[in-house]
Amino acid sequence: MVTTAQSLVIPAFNEATRLAAGFERLRPTLELLGTETTEIVMVDDGSHDDTLRVAHQTFGHLPHFRLVQHPHNMGKGTAVRTGLAHARSERVIVADADMSIDPRHFPDILEALGRADMAPGSRAVSGHIRYDSLARTLAGSAFHLLVHHYTRTTVRDTQCGCKGFRLAPGRLLGLLGLVNGFTYDVELFYLALQLGLRVEPVAVTWEDIGGSTVHFASAKTQLFHDVRSVPRTQHRCPVVEVDPAVDLAAVRRAAIETRSAGLVVARGRDEALVVVARDAAVNAIGIGESLGGTVRTASLEELRGRELEAV
Repeated sequence: MVTTAQSLVIPAFNEATRLAAGFERLRPTLELLGTETTEIVMVDDGSHDDTLRVAHQTFGHLPHFRLVQHPHNMGKGTAVRTGLAHARSERVIVADADMSIDPRHFPDILEALGRADMAPGSRAVSGHIRYDSLARTLAGSAFHLLVHHYTRTTVRDTQCGCKGFRLAPGRLLGLLGLVNGFTYDVELFYLALQLGLRVEPVAVTWEDIGGSTVHFASAKTQLFHDVRSVPRTQHRCPVVEVDPAVDLAAVRRAAIETRSAGLVVARGRDEALVVVARDAAVNAIGIGESLGGTVRTASLEELRGRELEAV
């Protein structure tokens, strides 16, 4: 298998009319990074337009392009988690299909991932994000105050559609996440804070491109409910407790045997925890039998501060 230097995860839902223009915005940066060393994982989140065909038509010539398709629309949070589970490079950038965040900032995000576990793009200038209307700008400021109140994150721009992750921490955030809708980003920052991950925002510029499937104003009640629920949720997840010195190759073999993807090994002093997806209880049992481990659930506190490795 060819090792790539970076992965680009693109969640897509009914993006047939915007993929080509998004690729043209991406093209110069993709050529700079190198198509031979850049993996692109697109997640078609149950689109009912021509996204699947246009995606292959637009990106299919690239040597490391893969498309994963959800059977139905499951929400952007789920699409991002699917992309992180399938990405193979040590550094991963998640970006919207329209590439509204200028891709020329991608090298800066990748560079920041040499120091940080998570490098989110930030559109904030002097602590404020200015949208195309005063009403939207005020609504964004109010949303930030709400997010800070409930999650205590100090990141100003939680909703920027471009975020960088080191693979193992990114996958762990995905395995722990529960929110599927617009506020999945808020949950990411809450979980990162609880896990003690290093977060380094990177300044980005953006273009407000029409055609988005996110409608902030029409979802205010659900947004408030989701943000308020994030810190009240017990983000426990299934793990297999094994010897702290477990060989990563052995974990990979167990993952292949059980057809498990997107696992994370969280090593501690007394034990290592193989973190699996919540819907993979049967897989966890098989992994436990293969590695001589015990299946249980783990809390955020147990996972905090561990050495993380992607499987």
